[in-house]
Amino acid sequence: MTETPWYLDGRLHYGVGIEDTFIPQEAIGHRKLDEYELTQHYARWESDLELVAESGAEFLRWGVPWYLVEPRPGEFDWSWTDQVVSKMRALGLRCVVDLMHYGTPLWLENAFLNSSYPERVASYARAVAERYGEVWTDYTPLNEPFVNAEWTGQNALWPPYLHGQDGFVRIMMQLARGMVRTQQEISAVLPEATFVHVDAGFLYEGETSPLPRSLMELRRTLALDLITGRVDADHAILPYLTEHGVTASDLEWFRANAVTPDVIGVNYYPRFSNGRVEDGAFTPVRSDAWGLRRLVEMYSERYGLPMVITETSLVGTPAEKIEWLRDSAAELHALRAEGHPIGGFTWFPFFTLVDWLYRFDQKRPDEWFMEFGIVDLVRRADQGLERVPNEAFEVFQRLAAEGRGQ
Repeated sequence: MTETPWYLDGRLHYGVGIEDTFIPQEAIGHRKLDEYELTQHYARWESDLELVAESGAEFLRWGVPWYLVEPRPGEFDWSWTDQVVSKMRALGLRCVVDLMHYGTPLWLENAFLNSSYPERVASYARAVAERYGEVWTDYTPLNEPFVNAEWTGQNALWPPYLHGQDGFVRIMMQLARGMVRTQQEISAVLPEATFVHVDAGFLYEGETSPLPRSLMELRRTLALDLITGRVDADHAILPYLTEHGVTASDLEWFRANAVTPDVIGVNYYPRFSNGRVEDGAFTPVRSDAWGLRRLVEMYSERYGLPMVITETSLVGTPAEKIEWLRDSAAELHALRAEGHPIGGFTWFPFFTLVDWLYRFDQKRPDEWFMEFGIVDLVRRADQGLERVPNEAFEVFQRLAAEGRGQ
């Protein structure tokens, strides 16, 4: 008898995530950005995982640093990840593995533009699944393809530094091919693997420029539409893709190789995910629980697949975080009662992160700390970053316990 998947067992599972952006390439004015290094997770990973377990989280979104695990093509160093996986098993933590959280290895020339990228990332993903498949069964092929295509392809902020809509589309097509090939390769060695597609759930207010709002909203789900083979001659985004170099044979490849994720992961930040776009500049507008509802309803109607809220949090006081924990949990319970298959809630990031803008100046990491977490990072005299749970930590514990008792 087949076991019911965890995300469909009738409960709302509570999880957390550790910020895991890795952009190792350096350039003039652009320094390395490795969140594990900046938050000292490489040194404190064991106690970090113990703190995750103490929080009551049933699952953890955690990423493999590809650029360190595969330092040369086809040559793997599992010495650190072996220890991490062993600890996760001992703690009973389910890991939703972030295989690709933005950056590529240093040896991959031109990053995502490299013609071999889709096969390289799929080969790496298969190697991870072959080694850890007995413990890790849940995989995200690539985190937030929309944001990735914006930062690397449209806004020229990360390698390979493309600009404009041509750049966005070129990068998105490569990312989507890599996602398809990753799911195919993992499925070949782990047929029962669970795939969690994670993307940023942006909402837009009023008209947008220079792209119209209707196109902005279509781009938001482009990666998922591509990998599931939905982009055909009748798709509303086809003229945009054609204008920027996508061919009929490109789209036929996706239809012939269509994959379907088991879970749609929705990332939603109540003070950032909704906003106005004028002349390409995004101005956030606070949206709270109604924004979360709008996204869940949109994804539910469009795809009809199980969902997990894979990221949500805010920068604010512990009291504000507690308010959002309670409000978002209440909204999710209401949506579940209405029939939306939501199986999980993730507070992401678990502790303080270093703003990505750190990459573009020479300020100390502390000057870029963003207090998203239910655990704060406090710099001590020995330069160590102590993990200090704030008041929201206990509220999360209680919600997680209630979730387990449902």
